[in-house]
Amino acid sequence: MTEPNTPGEAADDTLPEGFARLLADYERHLRAERDLTPHSVRAYLGDVASLLDHATRLGMVDVAGLDLRTLRSWLAKQQTMGRSRTTIARRATAARVFTAWLARTGRTTTDVGSALGSPRSHRTLPPVLRVDEADHLIRAATALADDGSAIGQRDVAMLELLYATGVRVGELVGLDVDDVDRDRNVVRVLGKGRKERTVPFGAPAAAALDTWLTRGRPRLATDAAGGALFLGARGRRIDPRTVRTLVHRRIADVPGAPDIGPHGLRHTAATHLLEGGADLRSVQELLGHASLATTQLYTHVSTDRLRRAYQQAHPRA
Repeated sequence: MTEPNTPGEAADDTLPEGFARLLADYERHLRAERDLTPHSVRAYLGDVASLLDHATRLGMVDVAGLDLRTLRSWLAKQQTMGRSRTTIARRATAARVFTAWLARTGRTTTDVGSALGSPRSHRTLPPVLRVDEADHLIRAATALADDGSAIGQRDVAMLELLYATGVRVGELVGLDVDDVDRDRNVVRVLGKGRKERTVPFGAPAAAALDTWLTRGRPRLATDAAGGALFLGARGRRIDPRTVRTLVHRRIADVPGAPDIGPHGLRHTAATHLLEGGADLRSVQELLGHASLATTQLYTHVSTDRLRRAYQQAHPRA
């Protein structure tokens, strides 16, 4: 896990006027030209604001003075503050993206960050559910929905779709009704970088979606619902926080299961796909990973679980 930017560590209002204007220009670039998600924009801005704050404390008032030594001393400061290798690696990436933008837009004569290295981050995955735990999760939610409530039907459909497809929570809440092809059992997902992909889902998710769309959604929908697939209690597009709360609450109903959120269900889906024989490339496409290296992390999870099962079951383990 990466630490969030420490509040007050690099507040915009402490920056010189020139740096503050530069940060505002960079924010417009991230939003309008790179079309990043609000979460990504906040992360980039937080890291760059921290860098500019560090430069200010070193007496710098103009971005033309930014050099490799300043970037390295900023990262070294992160280490002394106890930041993890993953966080430092992320901030080094943010600095390189920023200095490349500075050079490309003529604000600096060279890209000083192109030679900036970063520590190799320890990439770890959160716990995942066993197959029987995932089944228990869905069955428990379905039992709660037996009262016929629209919220209950919605919750079952969301859990089924999260586990069936491995989509991110942001992708789930961004789905519209028209993104679901109920004839072919596939859903059109708009992922990171606004890249579109098509993800299949199975019969249980299809049945839960049908129940939600025909019985539950019409009872919650308001004029503000638009085309949103999943709605909150007030009839508007559901909020990611509501989904996270739901997953944690339902996971608590599963005896012995680790406390995971929607991203944990995404990891669970990937792990179960690989354990079931799916190839890495297919899982990469399903999850929308830009790099196969990211998907390969799940092979370590599968291997660890296989080793534990072998040690428990084989008489000569």
